[in-house]
Amino acid sequence: MTVPALCAKAVSKRFGRINALDDVDFVLEKGEVHALLGVNGAGKSTFIKILSGVYVKDKGVIEVDGREIDCHNPKDAIRCGIATVQQHPELVADFTGYENIFLGRESARASFLSGIDRSVLKRRGDELLSRFPVEIDLSRRIEDMSAVEREIIAILQAIAGDHIRILILDEPTSTLTEVEKEVLFRLMNTLRASGISILYITHRLEEVMEIADRFSVFRGGRMISTMTPQQVRDKNLSLAELMLGETLGAVFPEKAEPAQLGELVLDVRNLRHQRLFSNVSFQLRRGEILGVFGLVGSGIDELSKVLYGALATDAGSVELNGREVSPKSPAEALKAGIFLVPGDRRVEGLSLQQSSIFNITLANLGRASSFAGFLKRSANRRKSEEFAARVTLSPANVTMPVSGFSGGNQQKIVVAKGLFADADVYIFVEPTVGVDIGARAKLYGLMRELAKTSGVIVMSTDCDEAHGISDRAFALYKGRQVVPVDRVFTRNELLMAGIMGDATHA
Repeated sequence: MTVPALCAKAVSKRFGRINALDDVDFVLEKGEVHALLGVNGAGKSTFIKILSGVYVKDKGVIEVDGREIDCHNPKDAIRCGIATVQQHPELVADFTGYENIFLGRESARASFLSGIDRSVLKRRGDELLSRFPVEIDLSRRIEDMSAVEREIIAILQAIAGDHIRILILDEPTSTLTEVEKEVLFRLMNTLRASGISILYITHRLEEVMEIADRFSVFRGGRMISTMTPQQVRDKNLSLAELMLGETLGAVFPEKAEPAQLGELVLDVRNLRHQRLFSNVSFQLRRGEILGVFGLVGSGIDELSKVLYGALATDAGSVELNGREVSPKSPAEALKAGIFLVPGDRRVEGLSLQQSSIFNITLANLGRASSFAGFLKRSANRRKSEEFAARVTLSPANVTMPVSGFSGGNQQKIVVAKGLFADADVYIFVEPTVGVDIGARAKLYGLMRELAKTSGVIVMSTDCDEAHGISDRAFALYKGRQVVPVDRVFTRNELLMAGIMGDATHA
């Protein structure tokens, strides 16, 4: 009988009164890609952190290659053959791929006086690429690499030791294009063929059917089921419904009727930013959600930042409520009534070491402070708890540092911050990256609720999202706006407009 790569038996973990994991049994076979699914708070992140040595289990047994292990920190996990690539890999931007892969392991006999022999690093890196072939130039600096190349460097860094047999990948495709995703999947198949077992965490359910050999569903701290993609197809099951434990209704709320639209709130004419996008024009009414679809590099991120005052415009005009505005900073945009939920929440949307209360109230300090300028602490906490409940924050602890929340819950805090801002125009960029299917439906519902009194713009590299949530939509293709001949794009027309520059191939 073949010994599995990893076996967990009755693993449990509590945080105070919260039972995060309850008697979880799990098996990872050798050379297997095994996906972990579950809504935020289901327990999968806790399980992964126990395996990677971030948390210590309360009880249970974990075995690697049939040997019981007990990890008290990440170094213990690595010694036991378990390596983890986090959702946002921490790489040194000024260093080359070689230097990042062997960071801290430059010399077998490192000392204060020993130098770094870069020819040795190159040889070791080339040997690694011979084991796991992938097209990448390791001599380039990280800051010059694409998102998928940085992900590959992080993976090579994790498996550089010959003893690594289990690789944990946390949301590795969250910032990748479809083409880049295929590059990553080819590397994963190479790793699988070499005998390395992969635990794959993702909220993109279609990827599970494409890359995973098996998947396990976590719900309420328990491991509910383990299946193969083929079993799902044979039984005509819904992964989303397995995760939620209930029948999944429509993910997107009903679109607004033309009669429900209010007055013109935003009028953008011939907006341009250097060579990133040009001559973008659109109107937005209260009660309306406008979708903007574009691939990575299309200009959607830059367009959002121009509207928010984070980037300067070269030409064009913006009118808000009939009055021309030209915010030179996010502070000016907020004051005018424009709020941005950015695509990179960790860098642009949150102060990770501060509490949810601090982050939620930061966008409207006038509302958060008394006439004398003192923070209204009790009122701010009540409001933060109210908005945390509306976005279903889990755990609903508004005093803990934001860094302690999962990626999906961090995104919810940014949305709650937008609710507190009480703006006229809300701009959402990649609003559901790292957010599970259940929470995604709730966030879409919140956007529709916001649109009742404001105008909402959703910019996304996910065509289904940009089309599904919006009343109208247009595409950006290499900085050029592509609009429908009639009033509304179909989903396929919008997709073709965003990836080919026109809708004629739909």
